[in-house]
Amino acid sequence: MSLKNIVREFRVKNKCKAIGRRGRSHIAPEGSSVSSSLSTNEGLNQSIWVDLPPELLLDIIHRIESGQTLWPARRDVVACASVCRSWREMTKEVVKVPEVSGLLTFPISLRQPGPRDDPIQCFIKRERATGIYRLYLGLSPALSGDKSKLLLSAKRVRRATGAEFVVSLSGNDFSRSSSNYIGKLRSNFLGTKFTVYENQPPPFNRKLPPSMQVSPWVSSSSSSYNIASILYELNVLRTRGPRRMQCIMHSIPISAIQEGGKIQSPTDFINQGKKKKKPLMDFCSGNLGGESVVKEPLILKNKSPRWHEQLQCWCLNFKGRVTVASVKNFQLVAAAAEAGKNMNIPEEEQERVILQFGKIGKDIFTMDYRYPISAFQAFAICLSSFDTKPVCE
Repeated sequence: MSLKNIVREFRVKNKCKAIGRRGRSHIAPEGSSVSSSLSTNEGLNQSIWVDLPPELLLDIIHRIESGQTLWPARRDVVACASVCRSWREMTKEVVKVPEVSGLLTFPISLRQPGPRDDPIQCFIKRERATGIYRLYLGLSPALSGDKSKLLLSAKRVRRATGAEFVVSLSGNDFSRSSSNYIGKLRSNFLGTKFTVYENQPPPFNRKLPPSMQVSPWVSSSSSSYNIASILYELNVLRTRGPRRMQCIMHSIPISAIQEGGKIQSPTDFINQGKKKKKPLMDFCSGNLGGESVVKEPLILKNKSPRWHEQLQCWCLNFKGRVTVASVKNFQLVAAAAEAGKNMNIPEEEQERVILQFGKIGKDIFTMDYRYPISAFQAFAICLSSFDTKPVCE
């Protein structure tokens, strides 16, 4: 090997080691500075890892992926995708979406629909002093311990017109200009209506009128896409009982839960850091008043509880996942009819709980979700339950 090739190989190895020393197993988002620098470096393609036969590489990643199904051991799967471009592409082919595998692996998994069968079980920890809410993967803090995986964090920000929750992939970085920023939840003054915004466009195109198209000079980091609305019913008569809520999922069609229905899942995060001239974008921006991006959106409603005479309280079957009575507890199911219109939803789907949320201890809550909503959408809906609603109770 010539001296020039030796120096080139040494530089590539040092760069890969520098990326690996960042603490957590990390995949540089598509389009980021790290990713672009690696992709333009010709020396990376000369690495010894690229020379592995594709059959051998596929077998290695298959064995790692099937053997590591729990965090933190699943970090090894993320590390495989961090080696080089060929390893990344092979790993993305092997790792299935949560809808099929029921596993959360990459950050993009938080924007993909959950599994169709068994729900993904998570818990939320609330910090009253800082107004921060953290979502972890696991049954509960007592059972998961140090093995719990941080998925998302949210910080409550007080506004003159209402509250706002900023959602991030990091536990302490809530800057909207950061690559960790994923979306926000905004409420009205009374806390009866919440709007969920995402910083990524829906994974499908939709033609909009010229008045709703975004300027080509607008940075994507400042764009917000209205993906859901959460409505709480006013309790004018001050009757006893849980809150009544309704969620309109603007980015999920009602056909997703009908027989043979599917939903398109995002595959990658879109680069948000560069400002460059692009053609007019075909998506719905929440900041510009965009609402529904599908003709017939999925509507979720809270499952009606029943009054227990012996316990003298309203009861729902949480299957042991909720242990403390609270007005915040709820279960969401698909609405079978809306405004007198039959949604043609199978009876089995009408009884299937898509999202359930409840209290198990002081500032500890469980969150279980399944198809067709994602972890981010489920987390945003649960965050709306934390906001005070004196007119709804």
